[in-house]
Amino acid sequence: MAHSFLDVHPSSDFSLANLPYGVFRPTHDASARVGVAIGDWVLDLSAVADAGLFNTPTLSSFIKSGPHGCFHQDALNDFMAMGRPVWTEVRTIVKDLLSADHPALRDDTTLRAHALHPRDGVVMLLPARIGDYTDFYASREHATNVGIMFRGKENALLPNYLHIPIGYHGRSSSVVVSGTPIRRPNGQTKADDAPAPTFGPSAQLDFELEIGFFVGTGNPLGEPIPVQKARDHIFGLVLLNDWSARDIQKWEYVPLGPFLAKNFGTTISAWVVPLDALEPFVTAGPVQDPAPLPYLQPEKGTPIPNFDINLEVALKTPEAAKPQVISRTNLKYMYWSIFQQLAHHSVNGCPMRPGDLLGTGTISGPTEESYGSMLELCWKGTKPIKTEGGERKFLRDGDTLTLSGGATRSDGMRVGFGECVGTILPAHQLQ
Repeated sequence: MAHSFLDVHPSSDFSLANLPYGVFRPTHDASARVGVAIGDWVLDLSAVADAGLFNTPTLSSFIKSGPHGCFHQDALNDFMAMGRPVWTEVRTIVKDLLSADHPALRDDTTLRAHALHPRDGVVMLLPARIGDYTDFYASREHATNVGIMFRGKENALLPNYLHIPIGYHGRSSSVVVSGTPIRRPNGQTKADDAPAPTFGPSAQLDFELEIGFFVGTGNPLGEPIPVQKARDHIFGLVLLNDWSARDIQKWEYVPLGPFLAKNFGTTISAWVVPLDALEPFVTAGPVQDPAPLPYLQPEKGTPIPNFDINLEVALKTPEAAKPQVISRTNLKYMYWSIFQQLAHHSVNGCPMRPGDLLGTGTISGPTEESYGSMLELCWKGTKPIKTEGGERKFLRDGDTLTLSGGATRSDGMRVGFGECVGTILPAHQLQ
């Protein structure tokens, strides 16, 4: 088992087995560049490139030094577009450079001083220029729970759910990096017994625990991505909180689906975990019955792949001294896999582009404590969550939500996502 020459705590999300990518500024007034998280440090890949450490026969035509190089940019898009063979070789080089038995970085004190930054001192930015954002509805448990609440147990799942990954196009302009406050939205709502709608701040603000995944290499217009090749088009995963205003959503979603109830804010974690780092946690997903149509099936005899990744949500109210965990679930419960989601999204020839973001939809498990939204945890407001000094049916101003997640390899190394954090600000007072 390889170890880093840096002191990485065993509980760190960012072990040598992880090496997630992010975009950061060393200081507030410094230029943005690409880095890799390792323990409590960030390795500046622009400095590594300028030192010539990516000059291999394969990478020399891709990874350039100087201001026009892909690691000198304020987004990962250029690197994402280079494809899996480049991603894999860069990852191998970075892992070697950070290993205890590799002298190139370990023994070069000048390069270390230039390339390593304390992680708690850098400014994290969105990891990509997100051209398009799509949110799916891929958790059967979540869809069932919502269906029971609004349509009854007999009609919980709509007839198409077990045949097709349901999704809708979101708003990429309101995707923000972890730590960005979220303002409570205003909008139209209508009580069941009211004769007409009213306008004002949402009273049913909610979170949705999701995983997001970034497209790496895309596909030309008119050319689908086969499900068997979807892995080669996915760059990596992040935590995603798709904030939702349930009262606005209830009034507006018929007939075309959610609009203002969703597009006011989506928070993602800052570090993109490469698919390669998650390979040890691949597991079979839920049995899909009826069997999906052939374009959504993996190679014959192969189970639908999913990932055994534990996920957690913590809520801190203004009155509380510390956060309390309100949900624990796992990505392995997802009915439609990320590979099926990408294949379905492109099967009509829709072109995917580097930096496009896809969300899984709320990830709920089979038990009440594994539900991935306040709507489910509080069962439409009928079962409030007890908090320090009060209770919650939905989120209030000043509440802070923290999503976290990860898994531990058999050798003890952890692969995690860091945190996905957002605090609710009061709504603007509009007439």
